[in-house]
Amino acid sequence: MHLADLHLGFRQFQRSTPAGLNQREADVAQSFARAIDITIEREPGLVVVAGDVFHTVRPSNPAILQATAQLLRLRRALPDAIVVVIGGNHDTPRSAEAGCLLGLFSSIGVHVADVGAHRFDFADRDLSVLAVPETVSESPSFAPNESARWNVLLAHLAVTNVCPVGHNGLSASVEDLAPERWSYVALGHYHVYYELAPNASYAGSIDYTSTNVWGELAEQATRGVPGKGIVEFDLETGARTFHPIAAARRVVDLPFIDAQSMSPAELDASIATNVASVDGGIRGAVVRQVVSNVTRELTRDMNHRAVRALKAEALHYQLDTRKSDAMGARAERNRLPSLEEMLRTRLEARILASDIPRERLIDLGMNYLAAASELGDRPTTIDVEASDAAA
Repeated sequence: MHLADLHLGFRQFQRSTPAGLNQREADVAQSFARAIDITIEREPGLVVVAGDVFHTVRPSNPAILQATAQLLRLRRALPDAIVVVIGGNHDTPRSAEAGCLLGLFSSIGVHVADVGAHRFDFADRDLSVLAVPETVSESPSFAPNESARWNVLLAHLAVTNVCPVGHNGLSASVEDLAPERWSYVALGHYHVYYELAPNASYAGSIDYTSTNVWGELAEQATRGVPGKGIVEFDLETGARTFHPIAAARRVVDLPFIDAQSMSPAELDASIATNVASVDGGIRGAVVRQVVSNVTRELTRDMNHRAVRALKAEALHYQLDTRKSDAMGARAERNRLPSLEEMLRTRLEARILASDIPRERLIDLGMNYLAAASELGDRPTTIDVEASDAAA
């Protein structure tokens, strides 16, 4: 069984459970529990986790407890199964002295490669696992153990000529990995299930935890991927099965609205129609509504009370309004930088300690700014540049 990109401890939207835990953090923990349920049901001999167990280098105590509890449950249910975990770019520190929490799992019988590449040989199973975490000092030699019958490559990296992944860490081409030399290649980092070869896959993340959720939804629809899940691979037969995980939280991208020539009342009606078309409604869901060709007057005169009601009903409702290209070009020549742009520019230029991931710091800053905007009793408009960056 091949799991990847758990991102335990992921937080978003400033909504809490009755127990005080961030709601999205609780959702991700629930998705992980469901992934473990599927794994236990299938009774594999080998379980690999391809990095990004945690969302941050220093995860919260609840995230550490969630990871430990589920891995212990797996070890107790399948005591003869081999479990191998590697570090990803989110949960591995950039400086050696900072240490990595993944080593904690060694005490419960989990094989961990947190910093350097490591080959785990299991002679009694005629099995070898080359475990390559994201933070290796240099690209390793992707070579199998010729004396083992089964060879599994487990790596957290960006495949440069297959998946459109922007990444500053470890990367390799399919030719570098040479899937034909391996029994199976289990990859992490890309958040959508992707079949690179008959025996090589990105499992994708177990929940929607990236900065481009809407892009993930679009890619899943284009390629016919049924949501989030984990991969089962039979080393004997070469059969590969993708097991979807029941979503802990619905994520809905509403039909696009072109507001060209619309009156405020017509725009209000179109928004209401889209919401009404969602099977089961939007209560508790993460929702986006993109509206193009929006004028300042249209934004001013639309029914903001109705939009606030939608925000209260959903876990998160994002009204993404975009100006026309011509309007945007004129505005670009005359406008001052937005608060979002100023914050991002400052954070991109700020000098940081070596163990602070810049992309995570920027994400936190933008999330705090968005949360502050939602607290106000006034509509929040998003300029075209920020909308395009989010898309």
